[in-house]
Amino acid sequence: MTLLLVIIGAAVGAPLRYVTDRTVQSRHDTEFPWGTLTVNVAASLVLGMLTGAVVAGAASHNLQALLGTGLCGALSTYSTFSYESMRLVERGLRRPALANVTASVVAGVGAAFLGAAIAHGLWA
Repeated sequence: MTLLLVIIGAAVGAPLRYVTDRTVQSRHDTEFPWGTLTVNVAASLVLGMLTGAVVAGAASHNLQALLGTGLCGALSTYSTFSYESMRLVERGLRRPALANVTASVVAGVGAAFLGAAIAHGLWA
């Protein structure tokens, strides 16, 4: 059952990542990977909220498998983040690469903590 929930979540998360990435990136005339940053921070926020809800007993482990492992796992993309950062460096765009790494880590971790804090405020 858990495997099926992960598969269903991933089946939604992967196309959602693609559409969101392309939509966000098309609105920026820059090589900076705004689309990837957006999906990674959004997935971190959702995962933080979900984890907080599970810890508080307000969400089940099945929901965690569906949304956390499946949806957020497919929505976020560490490999693309790494690849895009490396490509920026290869193009001589060291500052945008450093900004991407810094923003991705700080905003991603911050979003996860924010999500957990929101869940704590709602269900504690």
